[in-house]
Amino acid sequence: MKQYKVGIIGGTGMVGQRFITLMENHPWFRLTAIAASSRSAGKPYAEAVGERWALDVPMPEEAKGIIVQDAEADAEKIAAEVDFCFCAVDMKKEDIRALEEKYAKLECPVVSNNSAHRWTDDVPMVVPEINADHIEIIEAQRKRLGTKRGFIAVKSNCSLQSYIPAMHPLKKYGIQQALVCTYQAISGAGKTFDRWPEMVDNVIPYIGGEEEKSEQEPLKLWGHIEGDKIVKAEGPSITAQCFRVACQDGHMAAVFLKFADGCKPDMEQIKADWAAFRGPAQELDLPSAPKQFLHYFEEENRPQTKLDRNIEGGMAVSIGRLRPDSQYDYKFVCLSHNTLRGAAGGAVLLAELLCAKDYI
Repeated sequence: MKQYKVGIIGGTGMVGQRFITLMENHPWFRLTAIAASSRSAGKPYAEAVGERWALDVPMPEEAKGIIVQDAEADAEKIAAEVDFCFCAVDMKKEDIRALEEKYAKLECPVVSNNSAHRWTDDVPMVVPEINADHIEIIEAQRKRLGTKRGFIAVKSNCSLQSYIPAMHPLKKYGIQQALVCTYQAISGAGKTFDRWPEMVDNVIPYIGGEEEKSEQEPLKLWGHIEGDKIVKAEGPSITAQCFRVACQDGHMAAVFLKFADGCKPDMEQIKADWAAFRGPAQELDLPSAPKQFLHYFEEENRPQTKLDRNIEGGMAVSIGRLRPDSQYDYKFVCLSHNTLRGAAGGAVLLAELLCAKDYI
């Protein structure tokens, strides 16, 4: 497989740091450039991050000496020296949209962790196991941007990665309604307990914008390409509540599903569907793809965040406690690693898909 030179825009933040670690020993990707704000520009990466390294794994040696560039001022230079970029910047949405389009128009493909372009009509928002075909909209996007190589592709919100993969194989039975409560780790806010001591022994019943994303983004994932845009699906109807909880990594979701009349599968069929589910990421044998995407636990007290968030390198989804419900048809619990499957790892998997399909 070809080796790709990779840049990371926003490399000093928590998700950017995760991207840095995922480039270490990647079979296809080689870290070539790191960009951040003007405050970090001109410094070796290790110095720019300093004591803000937030992960429980060490900083890769290959990254420490790379001189950080200015994400905005050095865009032309960065675009010329890489095959594509990951983007995980902390800026206002309108500024992110402008920055990502700038790189795309410089003929540098952008695979983004940011939410700014998730609702742009011709930007694919992709979970490779679920809607890999949406990358076909890239040709329409290139026409709009006037580019030959450049484009933007994004991954979905991190909390969706816990419950949408479990719902997806069951859509064929006609899911009508879903109620979802998510319990989201503090790393989803780019924090550690050292930086956010008020989260110790605490739960906050609000995450700005999260409930709207949880209810609406699945409809784009399940939508279809129509002309030069992606049209969102009409259903199922999802209502969500999102909580910030006192754990470092791992987003958990309590899910309640109601099926169309006469279409309700039995519990053993649901478990069989989960066990058998494979997507294009598995069929293409992408380097970051979990071999078994959905893991079901029969134990009544699993999955647990601390025990199960790292299954298959943090790229698999864990499910448990499937049982009948008194108001919906079934309820169950899901878990995913939010900075791996939900953020940087999901974007790396998307980039692998784009490379395998010759879009990069």
